[in-house]
Amino acid sequence: MEVIKEQVKNLPMIFRIARYEDKATYQSHYLGLAWQILNPLIQIAIYYFVFGFAMKAKSGSDASYIEWMLAGIIPWFFISAVILQGANSIYNKISMVSKMNFPMSILPNITIVSNLTSYFTMMLILLGLFAINGTPITIYWGQYLYYFVAMIAFLYSVTLFNATISVLVRDYYIMLQSVMRVLFYMSGIVWNLETMLPQWLVDLLKLNPIYYVVNGFRETFLMHKGFWESPSYTMYFWLITIVLLFVGATLHMKFRERFVDYL
Repeated sequence: MEVIKEQVKNLPMIFRIARYEDKATYQSHYLGLAWQILNPLIQIAIYYFVFGFAMKAKSGSDASYIEWMLAGIIPWFFISAVILQGANSIYNKISMVSKMNFPMSILPNITIVSNLTSYFTMMLILLGLFAINGTPITIYWGQYLYYFVAMIAFLYSVTLFNATISVLVRDYYIMLQSVMRVLFYMSGIVWNLETMLPQWLVDLLKLNPIYYVVNGFRETFLMHKGFWESPSYTMYFWLITIVLLFVGATLHMKFRERFVDYL
């Protein structure tokens, strides 16, 4: 509860610092913040050429492959960036904030907010593609807000946990980078798990909470399926999120007074 209170109390500070970090990161680049959009667009073009054009992957639904891929890869870019950057969010700032009365639990949230600009811009591009292709707007689009909140809640929980562990055990961050590369393929970002794998293996891979979020966005825009239609899976996702938040917050509160000792 203390960690959650710190997020609410310091919300204006989170947005101010996130905006400053965005500008500071790209201030020496000619294209500046445009790289937040150009970089994912280049990656999307490569993945589409490899999987959509060369390997002729299918969406497994009535939607075109490019629509299906974008609906999953855009949240993945956001999730991946937040998890990897957030894992180092406390470690990178600990020497500076340890001498201040600064709520270190907001550092993972700053990472989340700083990546929202590129995420929402990419979502506008996706909506533009839907408009061009004549993708129908349905009542299920309303659950986008639910999946967005679920994504943010999960990301804060896992990032607070990762950021704390990364200070205590530096090898953890190196391992996390490798895990995220594997999760890219195990989360069905560029290929449909259900059309290419046996059902028992698909059920196993669905234990990955990232799959719940990514597939949820696809169900929202393209598959016309509500999250309430899978109540057990939804409860599983929120249970994982709450457990991660509890464990992460407990470890954070226990060790944050001694974080600087681990540098």
